[in-house]
Amino acid sequence: FCTLVKLLVPQCFSECVTGGKGSCLNGLIFSCLACRSFIYKFLWSTARDKPVKLRMETSGLGSEPPMTIHQMFLATVQKYGDYPALRAKKDGMWVTLTYKEYYQHARAAAKSFLKLGLERFHGVGILGFNSPEWFIADVGCILAGGLATGIYTTNSPEACQYVAHNCEANVLVVENNKQLVKILQVRDQLPHLKAIVQYKGELEQKLPNVYTWAEFMKFGANVPDSELDVLIDCQKANECCTLIYTSGTTGNPKGVMLSHDNITWTASAAGRMIYLKMAEEELVSYLPLSHVAAQVQDMWICMRFAGITNFAEPDALKGSLANTLREVRPTSFLGVPRVWEKMQEAMKAVGAKSSVTKKKIADWAKGIGLQASYNAMNGDSSVPWGFTLANALVFKNVRKALGLDRCRTCFTGAAPITKDTLEYFMSLYIPLFELYGMSESTGPHSISWAEGYRIMSCGKVLTGCKTKLDKPDTDGTGEICFWGRHVFMGYLNMPEKTEEALDTDTLKEEVSIISNVMLVGDKKKFLSMLLTLKCNVDDNGDPTDELTPLAVEYCRQHGVIASKVSEIVNKKEPAIYKTIQEGIDRVNAKATSNAQRVQKWTILQRDFSISGGELGPTMKLKRPVVSKMYEEYINKFYGE
Repeated sequence: FCTLVKLLVPQCFSECVTGGKGSCLNGLIFSCLACRSFIYKFLWSTARDKPVKLRMETSGLGSEPPMTIHQMFLATVQKYGDYPALRAKKDGMWVTLTYKEYYQHARAAAKSFLKLGLERFHGVGILGFNSPEWFIADVGCILAGGLATGIYTTNSPEACQYVAHNCEANVLVVENNKQLVKILQVRDQLPHLKAIVQYKGELEQKLPNVYTWAEFMKFGANVPDSELDVLIDCQKANECCTLIYTSGTTGNPKGVMLSHDNITWTASAAGRMIYLKMAEEELVSYLPLSHVAAQVQDMWICMRFAGITNFAEPDALKGSLANTLREVRPTSFLGVPRVWEKMQEAMKAVGAKSSVTKKKIADWAKGIGLQASYNAMNGDSSVPWGFTLANALVFKNVRKALGLDRCRTCFTGAAPITKDTLEYFMSLYIPLFELYGMSESTGPHSISWAEGYRIMSCGKVLTGCKTKLDKPDTDGTGEICFWGRHVFMGYLNMPEKTEEALDTDTLKEEVSIISNVMLVGDKKKFLSMLLTLKCNVDDNGDPTDELTPLAVEYCRQHGVIASKVSEIVNKKEPAIYKTIQEGIDRVNAKATSNAQRVQKWTILQRDFSISGGELGPTMKLKRPVVSKMYEEYINKFYGE
């Protein structure tokens, strides 16, 4: 390694010395910025066609040989080709594709993408609800050397255009006419786009370079297998194959570049950590596949372990999911907190209508279930007296009613979940195992499972990965940093930095009277904001009640004669409150989903300051302090 550095950056190698610790990489001391930049470029990339250095370990799971998506897929097909892979309903009946058929369909799609003009490392955007076609398009794109890119179905035409343009999509695959119309509205703003494919239903009108799924799948029939094989064989595990776009709460979405190795290694490591067995897993796919959690769980872990993916109906989150779960009876189920909360609310509603006797039996059983769950969590295999009866009368029936009677692992992730919800399911002897991770870690970084979980904990770090708390303060609060083969390649065409959850300057630009903004919403059902107004400060730097001259002028422009913060807040001055709401509405209009829209807000009597404790010495907002100081206001947002 030192020799390689010396060859490529000889002008500065003399400034770097080896520490004599055996491994060149461990012992090399990079005193020269050019050498550090050289190493950085090995591990990270923001260019679609630039490979990276894998974070290989010398032993253990992190040292396993890397593989491409095709290699992982083919290994499963060769051993489990006749096993069911994908199941979806057509005209009310389940239709199954085996792994062999799934592979053949993916190859056919890959050849069609090539015939349509898909270029190496260009995107194929997929916009629609989960389906076999979604999987086939995604895998087919990767086999053809493209970048598979999920697009949220709730995206506006403008948001779709941003993602498609950013990944230089040559082909867009849409579910139906509703999604097709979005793309047609922005088609002239997509210079790289060559074709559109609609995978459900017939086209309402025939348009140039717009195809049905049946037409698309036949389009590449004349492309030789050898041509596709050449592309497949030239792919490397350290190259980008998938883009996961962040939600865009900090401005434009960022394209998280995932390599073949990011996906194949993470799928294998996560599955082995929770002791998955080959050809024994079955799950329901319903969460957005454009989100990393659903994609890794539904597509890649299932493929690695020859599991069965059953596709829910498009209205799953509006009520039909319960029916699908009862039909499929999955062995594993991943729900975001809101899904578990909805189940909890539904069961409580049913319980409220029960007779007094049934309520007493349920309460008695839930007390036993909670104790039994805590025993299991603490490694105690004993159960309270009466558990067998409680299980027969309540727990088994609840599991069956939910469709979870075969479920060995119930996961929750993608957002924090409350202790109340966790304990509610524990009382029914259904422990929910929390996951923690992000797009930038290819999904999971830490996992809970039956033999390793604690309530309100996100489990243990993925085997072969590492966690570091960077620059912790006196309270032990610092930035969580990850290391491992699950860490992404970089953001496509963007600086390698991860921003906070919301770019608060966005609202300040919309409403110039606002001084500080704090977003609230952790473990809540919607987002809210605490706002302060621009005011003068005294000689000690403390905020006063006097508005700044510019703030006063802002008020006058809106027909309000005011010179103090209190005059606006105490009267809830209609004109000013209206302009702020209009500014928030403009910010909300840029959001890609309801989860990212601010629903409630309030103006505080006093601006944030260092002396007040809300700001740190570098003027950085101290969220825990503000949350405690204004707890009453926050509780009012949520009726608590």
